[in-house]
Amino acid sequence: MTISKEQGKDLPLSPVEIRELWEKTGEEKLSLLENWRQLPMMYQMALEELQNKIKLIQSEWKLRQGYNPIEHVKTRIKEPVSILKKMERKGLELSSENLFNNIHDIAGMRIVCAFVKDIYSLVDHLQMREDLQVIEIKDYIAAPKPNGYQSLHVIVAVPLILLEGQRSIKVEIQLRTLAMDFWASMEHILFYKYDKQVPSHVIKELTEAAKAADELDKKMLSLRKEIIALSENSPADA
Repeated sequence: MTISKEQGKDLPLSPVEIRELWEKTGEEKLSLLENWRQLPMMYQMALEELQNKIKLIQSEWKLRQGYNPIEHVKTRIKEPVSILKKMERKGLELSSENLFNNIHDIAGMRIVCAFVKDIYSLVDHLQMREDLQVIEIKDYIAAPKPNGYQSLHVIVAVPLILLEGQRSIKVEIQLRTLAMDFWASMEHILFYKYDKQVPSHVIKELTEAAKAADELDKKMLSLRKEIIALSENSPADA
């Protein structure tokens, strides 16, 4: 990537210059990426398309099984500064092509379910759909991170029909239970408060809290199974 400097010379920007330009010029920084203005729109369209698919899944699930396992859905587009920092961490030259091919979480969706079994059922369904392509799955539920973080991350490619033809846009989906989502939200707040310099005893207690959240998930699932069994064995008039 180059930018025109004095005397008409094209010189490569250093990482420091990129950061300074980003901080000083804001919107002008975006013009360094040749197709930047189109990218946020495409990622937003992909999120909306995926949201519509999830709504249909919810409706069909409720019709067939009698309940909707998805508690709520949130979406977001990654902030430009965060995208830039991630590209720098990966050692990527700043270009739209590198951004599109190597940064998979620009568009993000969080799906919060009541139970762990619902998360796996939903992922199984996504893998069977012909209008989506599951690219990658990272299961931090079966194998939590060292700090106790639990979630199931899925990268999907959402096809969009554009004027120039079809294009697949990657979206990261994070699936959690209510307990996992509560823990992750609290962990984020605490780390932000301490500016990531969290005392060791706080990290230890956070890990213990994650284990407690996992136990709560298992307990609630056990209670659900018991209630379902009771309802199935009860007389019809009851």
